[in-house]
Amino acid sequence: MKLSILDQSPVLEGKSANEALQESLRLATFAEENGFHRFWIAEHHGFDQLASSVPEVMLAYLGSHTHSIRLGAGAILLPHYRPYKVAETFNMLATLFPNRIDLGIGRAPGGSAEASIALSGNFLENVRKTPASIVELFHFLYHDFPPDHAYANVEALPFPLDPPEPWILGTSMKSAQSAAKHGTGYAFAHFMSDNNGKEIIRTYKDSFKVNKSIKRPYVIVAVHVICAETMEEAEAVRKLANSRMESDSGKAEDQQMKVVIGDQKTVKHRLKQIKQAYYADEIMIITMTDKYESRLKSYELIAKAFM
Repeated sequence: MKLSILDQSPVLEGKSANEALQESLRLATFAEENGFHRFWIAEHHGFDQLASSVPEVMLAYLGSHTHSIRLGAGAILLPHYRPYKVAETFNMLATLFPNRIDLGIGRAPGGSAEASIALSGNFLENVRKTPASIVELFHFLYHDFPPDHAYANVEALPFPLDPPEPWILGTSMKSAQSAAKHGTGYAFAHFMSDNNGKEIIRTYKDSFKVNKSIKRPYVIVAVHVICAETMEEAEAVRKLANSRMESDSGKAEDQQMKVVIGDQKTVKHRLKQIKQAYYADEIMIITMTDKYESRLKSYELIAKAFM
């Protein structure tokens, strides 16, 4: 089973943002050495407990310290940016690291209303324009504007030999329909969704149109996982992580159905169930703990269980 990692570069208690980013590098190199297929960095703004505000910068850093693992943004929050600049940035990354770069696209704010205004002004208006922005972005990536378009002669240089692979990320029917319409892979965030994921993914697969990106529908399901040597240890790690989240934000994301918890055997069985239930091609794992060592240990146990 293909496994990947989604990282948010968490700044744990007593640690600095620099340490958090170095731990992301440590995790990416571990992922490459242990058979994980891809490593994505999320985008967040104004959260002092998360250091991943500019994924594209971190991707360049990770790319220079790895050799083969696919690297990507999970996701670039397109309402905040002009498509041309996003295309230039990811074409540059794909030129530096050929056939390794994923461009995940999302439309969430990624931070507070004030942070969104500081980034891009009227965020809600920008969200309304997202469908058109996605079309424009893909035209820049593939350099295929119609001859009479205002941007027909505008090039998002440099052109890589292998364009960045676009993905649409989300938890809604709208995101699934967008991925199907544009012929991209679809990443469903199981760990943060109350929606009917199975129906959403079925809609994506049934509506998929072949485009320049991939030849068939391809689904990643992102799952929050905590794995330890024993069930008791895993539960203890979860409780400590929840305590930290409560102190940071005043609430804990402790929803048993969304978090896969347990020893290797339990986690392996549950992830196989999720893959089968969603007809997923790949499982992307996000692990949030109160210590970097317990996070790395969780990924290590999962890698050994599957690989």
